[in-house]
Amino acid sequence: QVQLVESGGGLVQPGGSLRLSCAASGRAFSSVARAWFRQAPGKEREFVAAINWSGGSTLYADSVKGRFTISRDNAKNTVYLQMNSLKPEDTAVYYCAARNGVSTDPRGYAYWGQGTQVTVSS
Repeated sequence: QVQLVESGGGLVQPGGSLRLSCAASGRAFSSVARAWFRQAPGKEREFVAAINWSGGSTLYADSVKGRFTISRDNAKNTVYLQMNSLKPEDTAVYYCAARNGVSTDPRGYAYWGQGTQVTVSS
């Protein structure tokens, strides 16, 4: 059974940092692209960041560029999202996903985690 499990969410003050992790099990995800999406209450799921299979190519939403960094460790089948300079508007449930080829469109992703809540508030 394929599983993606996110961790690392929580409550943080504006300007703070969090590091999300997404561990994959059930199959090898080292040859597929991985991505992070987020969904705030009442809003559609939106693209945050993506990384290709080797880690050599990354893509970011304009809203997080320069603040968030996506990375991966294929030996551990895990992808990370380092989030710095967090803002209240970053508050959302963050989901990791996997597919063949990098894409910003959530409809193309076959595998999803259950999500982890990130709340940025003073």
